[in-house]
This record gives sequence, C-alpha cells and structure tokens, in this order.
Amino acid sequence: MRLPRWTVWPALGVLFVFAIPGIPRRGEPQPGSAPAAGASFPRVLVLGIDGLDPDVLAQVIADHPERMRNFAAVVGEGGINRLQTSTPPQSPVAWSNFITGLDPGGHGIFDFIHRDPRTRDVATSITKAEDPKNLELGSQYQLPLGGDPQSNRTGEAFWQILAEHGVPADVWRMPANFPVVAADGWSFSGMMTPAIDSAYGEYHLFTTVPSADAVASAGKIELVNRFGNRITARLPGPPNPFHQDGKQVTIPIEISIDPQAGAAVVETCGTALVLKPGQWSDFVRVSFPLLPAGASSVAGTVRFYLRGIEPFELYASPVNIDPLDPIAPVSAPKSASAEVAQAIGLYYTQGMPEDVNALKDRALSDDEFMQQSNLVHDEGARMLDYALARWKANPRGGFLFFYFSGVDLCCHMMWRHEDEQHPFHDTRFAAGSDEDWTHRPGSTWREVLEDIYLRMDPALGRIRESMPRDTLLVVMSDHGFASWRRKFNLNTWLEKQGYLVLKPGAARGNSTYIQSDVDWSRSRAYGIGFNGLYLNLAGREGEPGKDPGIVQKGAEADVLLAEIKAKLEAERDPKFPDAQPILRVDRSSEIYHGARLEEAPDLLVGYNAGYGNSDASTLGRIPEETFEDNLGGTFNGNHLMAPEVVEGTLLTNGKVLPGRHGLEDLTVEILKQFGIQPGAGMRGRPVLR
Repeated sequence: MRLPRWTVWPALGVLFVFAIPGIPRRGEPQPGSAPAAGASFPRVLVLGIDGLDPDVLAQVIADHPERMRNFAAVVGEGGINRLQTSTPPQSPVAWSNFITGLDPGGHGIFDFIHRDPRTRDVATSITKAEDPKNLELGSQYQLPLGGDPQSNRTGEAFWQILAEHGVPADVWRMPANFPVVAADGWSFSGMMTPAIDSAYGEYHLFTTVPSADAVASAGKIELVNRFGNRITARLPGPPNPFHQDGKQVTIPIEISIDPQAGAAVVETCGTALVLKPGQWSDFVRVSFPLLPAGASSVAGTVRFYLRGIEPFELYASPVNIDPLDPIAPVSAPKSASAEVAQAIGLYYTQGMPEDVNALKDRALSDDEFMQQSNLVHDEGARMLDYALARWKANPRGGFLFFYFSGVDLCCHMMWRHEDEQHPFHDTRFAAGSDEDWTHRPGSTWREVLEDIYLRMDPALGRIRESMPRDTLLVVMSDHGFASWRRKFNLNTWLEKQGYLVLKPGAARGNSTYIQSDVDWSRSRAYGIGFNGLYLNLAGREGEPGKDPGIVQKGAEADVLLAEIKAKLEAERDPKFPDAQPILRVDRSSEIYHGARLEEAPDLLVGYNAGYGNSDASTLGRIPEETFEDNLGGTFNGNHLMAPEVVEGTLLTNGKVLPGRHGLEDLTVEILKQFGIQPGAGMRGRPVLR
C-alpha cells in the first residue's frame, strides 16, 4: 500500500525554499497594507472549539451550573444556536468552508483523504506538490529537486480579505492553514500541520517487553535490550532526501536506570532528563543530521513519558517541527513561532497534538492519554493568554481567532465510556475513578465527556475577563458529535453489489486493496475517503492505456449514481434491522458550487448516528463483511456522518437573526463587522442583527 508522501518537506527545508519567507506569494496580503496610523476597527473575537456539540453542551451546563458559569453566561446572552456544518462534516472540509466562505466545490477540500484519479490511490487533501525529482550524485547520495508544495485549498482566506482592507487580524492554530496564509498580524497553522517524522506524526514506544494490550504495527513499538541498567535506542526522524534509499534519519537515545531511586535518565542530543514512572518530560530539542560533518540537519522537538521501569517502557511523542527553528514555517511571519516559544515555552506544532494513535494502539492507556491531553490543553491556555495580551495591546483593534482541539480529539476516543450501548463499552471500567486527570473528587470514566467540556469553561472565562467591553464574542464549532458503534465497509458493499469486481483469485479481506486487487475493466465504482464514492469514469479514472475508466459520462453515469444512491439509502444492518445506517447520499453536482466541482467525489455518503465508514475501506481496502462492531483500534465517537446528525454550535453576545445559519454565513458576518462585502463566490448571509 503506497501512502501519501510528505517527505518533500525536509528536502525543501534543506534547499532553503523557506529561507526567504518575507517574499510574498502573489496576491498575499502584506502587513504594510494597513491604513494610516491612528485608524481603529471594531474588536471581534472568535473562539473555535473543534467538535463542540450543542446537545452535550446544554446537558453539561444543566448538570454543572457552578462549573460552567462562563458558558452559561454567554448562552444567557444569545442562546445555544445550531450551526450547519459542511457536507461531509469533516474538520478540514468544515474549517475550509469557514476560512473561505465557499463550499467544497469552490475551495477544493472534500475529505481528509483525496484520491489520485490516475492510480485510484489515496492522496493528501491539504497540500499538493510536484513529484519529487532527484539528481544522482554517485554512491548513495542525490540532490533533491522539486517544486514548492502549495496549499490545495483555493479561495481567499477571510483574513486575507481583512488585510486587503487594512484590518489587523491574529489567527491562532487555524485548521487547514498549512502552508500558513499570512494576515495583517500573526497567523499560525493548526490541524493538518505535519510532524517531522511523517504527515500526521508517529509516536514510538521503546520497551523490553511489549504490553499485552499493545496492538501497534511493527515500527511503532520497538523492542530494546537492557544490559544491566543501560538501554540504547534510536529515535526516528525525517526521511533523508539526500540518500537514494530515503531511509529515515535516526538519533541515539541513551537510558540509564536507577532501580533504587525508581527513576531513569534519558539522554539525547546533549539533554539529560530524569523521569520517574508516570512522569512526562517537557519538550526536548533534537537535531537530525542529513549530511556528514553537520553540513545539514533538521531540528525538531520531542516529549517523553516513562510508563515503567519493570518492564521498561518509554513513550516518545511524534517529532514536532521546532518552533524555534522550523524546517517549514508554522507561522507567518516565520519569526512569530519562535517569539511565542520564548514567551511560553516549547509547544506542539503537530496538527493533531492529542496522541489518539497511541491510545488506538493501546501504547497509552485511557488515563495516560487524558494526562497528555491535559498537557496540550494547559499549553493552549498559556498560548491563549499570550494571544489575548497581544491583541488587546494593539490600539487598532481588529480580529482575533483562537482554536482548541481537545473536545474533538478526546471525544473521538472517550465516547464509549458514557455510551452504555457501545460495543466497546466496559461497564466496570466506566465506573472506575478518573480523578488522576480530572482532579475532581469522585469523578468516573462514565462522566468523562462532561469533564472534557468542563475543562473548557476556564478558557472561556479568560476571554470574557480579558476582552474589552465592546468586543463581539463568537464561540463556534465546526461540527458536533455522535457515537460510532458499527462500521460500514463501503468497498465491501460495492463488491457484494457487483459495482466493484475483484481480479481472479482475489478475495475480500483486510489485505485486499482496490489499487492492486480490482479488475478495473469490469468495475464501475469505488470508495476512497471517509465519505466519498467515485465512479470509474471513462476519461477521468486511470491512465492512458492502463486501467481506464469504463462508465460513460452523461446518461449512463446519471442512471448509475441514482441506482447506487437508492440502494445505499435502502441498506439495512442485519444486526439491527430497524436501523437505517445511511441516512442520505448526496450528489456533489447538486450540492456543491464552484470551479473545483469536477474534482469532488461523485457521491457523498451521509451515515446515520452510530454508523461510519471503516478506516480500512476509507484507505481502499475491501474487508470481508459489510458491517462490523466497532471494537477498538479506531475512534468510538465520531462526526463523519450526515451533516444534520452532527450540527455545530454557535454562541455569541450578539443578536442572532432568525433562521438556520452555517459556517459560510459566519465568514460573511465577520467581514460585515468590518464593513466589507463578501468575497467572490461566497454564498453566505449575515448571522447577526
């Protein structure tokens, strides 16, 4: 299985593609475009809380009024309003709607995962780059050449439009903002920012004896040998673009164990840490040499957690881009990331900082994962204080956006503990104490979702106490949440229905892929991504002379799409015959608008609450059965469903107009607050009176 490449980033960094970040891209707003000194603007503050669900929020406020006073106060001003999410309701899609005021047909982000129509293989959705080109230098070395990866998102970011009108804006950790889009102020990337070691970042667990419940694939869990009280391991970093084999660069980690003190000393890159079991380290700066004699290297940061000494288990986080010396900018201007790190300490630059993959693999326990999420949250609180102080100090006023990821990523992993109907629910575990991370006397895992929400109230309190009196405050989420109890394997369904035909000798299974095991001369449809279904369309799918598409555009495609839509919406789950697993199927041509429509999936599959496409099918596999219980190894709460199942949240101290409002409407409203007309192609309408 060929996964999406991101390895061009280290090469580009080495070749100084980003060595002159002050040179603007064409059409990029510049801080110098501000009006004359002394001009002032209204103050607008938007707090983005990924995954904040309106129904869960209302319940938590009702159950804990004394600990949700700030949310209750804002709700008292403007109520809890439902915010229409994107189709599909995936974070990069939804936040791109908000960023541009366009739907996916305009901005071109349709899923976390796109497909390459030539190969029908998975492709990254956020960035696009030329295929890597290398100049061989003899022996094992090469000189990496190639273009600068660009954002795959089109349409102007609203803060670019603000800058064109001289409005200052600080945008902190905006999802789908990588590569970073500059503002008249500071702009930081958020979700979808790669780590040094891979696109989403991979943890490592170094152990003498793997935990019985650790199910990670080879490479993440690494056996190490203990010689007396000494252990040597190697931490993987970026693929080396100067080596023809592209092998990952590694650096040594030296570990000394003191059994009497019950501690270990972890040394790497000149830094020594003393850790006891259950203790997290601060971030450590590391450097990965790419060429001999230190001629070139890549800087990163890593955080360690000592799980235990007997047996020995040491967790290492994904290697983050070092904000003090970023291989690719995580802020605009580039210097801003270092300025923040010097003020609040090193911080996560990885796009999804809560390590959900380590919990999926049981390399971290639920309690350890939530402790790590607390570290992320506390770091966010320090950053928020810095952001508020900087924004308030600007006499020109203007716009501030700040983002928190914890509600989303923690609900993905913790939902099963409150949902007694979830097949992965453990009644005994749910009744156990989770006070180690909540510090709330008597708290149990059954109440974990409430505690995730309770953790956000002080952050909102910081904002309310700090913001000037005349500030327009908006609290918003990109989508809500629901339980994910049953997996649906879309490609398996397509194969059983005869739309996807396997090659002779191939059979359904977890090692069966559409890219290698499907007969494209007889296949009419396939699935890639969490909600996407594509026709095997003639003239679009396949390469000239190699596995061309067979479905003809026009009437044949229209009839086939209508047929598949009707069958999917009529599908029933054998285990729950009264349930409708797929609530709706949308044709992209009927719901999207804009120049990127031709790139969209032909159908968007909208799952009902409790259902979702499996990870295997999302990546192009064809498992044996159509339906499976969701028994771990993936998310257990989700939002990759029909948009009406997981609507987002809108809170404000403004007066909301009657009717339904969506993410694109918020974009138009922000521009309206500064007297700016909607940008080209925006279809939203104002939200506030």
